[in-house]
Amino acid sequence: MPPPDSGPCYIRFRMRKNAGIRQTERTHPLSKGSDALPVRDFLRLMHAGSRAAFDAVGSALPGMEKVVRAATSAIRAGGRVYYAGAGTSGRLGAIDAAEVGPTFGSDAFKAVIAGGPPAMLKAAEGAEDDRDEGRRLAGQVKKRDLAIGISASGKTPFVAAFLEEASRRGAPAWLICSNRVRYGFLAGTVLLPTGPELIAGSTRLNAATAQKLCLNLISTAVMVQLGGAYDGHMVGVVPANRKLVERAKRIIAACTGCSLEEAGGYLDSSGMNVKVAILMRAKGVTRRRAQKLLKENGGRLRGLID
Repeated sequence: MPPPDSGPCYIRFRMRKNAGIRQTERTHPLSKGSDALPVRDFLRLMHAGSRAAFDAVGSALPGMEKVVRAATSAIRAGGRVYYAGAGTSGRLGAIDAAEVGPTFGSDAFKAVIAGGPPAMLKAAEGAEDDRDEGRRLAGQVKKRDLAIGISASGKTPFVAAFLEEASRRGAPAWLICSNRVRYGFLAGTVLLPTGPELIAGSTRLNAATAQKLCLNLISTAVMVQLGGAYDGHMVGVVPANRKLVERAKRIIAACTGCSLEEAGGYLDSSGMNVKVAILMRAKGVTRRRAQKLLKENGGRLRGLID
């Protein structure tokens, strides 16, 4: 076996015994004897192999750009972005959607998971085969929305059915996966070629890591396009607790050059809206005027205070 740090990816190898098997289900060439390694060497092996996830996301950037543009257009038109997944993929989608709200002050991202909310905490393995449930949950998708399926194999019945029904309803449907698939109802595919896992078939490893990175990039890029960030600051943050209130004050101070005490006053006067507070301080306008300016500028500070 080569040393654990001898290379990053190993996703292009071919072995006869793997013929016809999906990339994510194949046997990794460095996995033989890995269970006999000392703990540190095993960790080094896994760490070296995990670079495949990072590289896979890099190779998928052109497809992700198309998804970001489609999602941004959907939200601007009053629509939402729906993630659909099963198992680990479904949980990652739910986590990403849940974090958009407090980070950017938007409820535009929603998630459905095979097996429903209980599957977030306990595996519901049979639920991923339920095509009827996938179709039923896609009933909430409208023509102005965007549907994104997440599936390492690309073949999860629940996800495929959700996307097919969403597409039938007029919403563009995209699939994030680690194996090449063809569906006539898809607007496109974001392929994350993570290859074989060190523990064969355990797509909670590299495939899931790549999915998490991919979702981070997509949702963050979308919200930045919609004005959720300014000069690297989370100006869309919802100050819902003490920690976030202090963070909001620091953001206002950083963007306007005022003191933290003054920032707190503007935050209170703005109705606890960071972007409104920044405009009030930077432009010397009232709360109502700041709200109007933001609406006219599509929620973006860029162009209003620089």
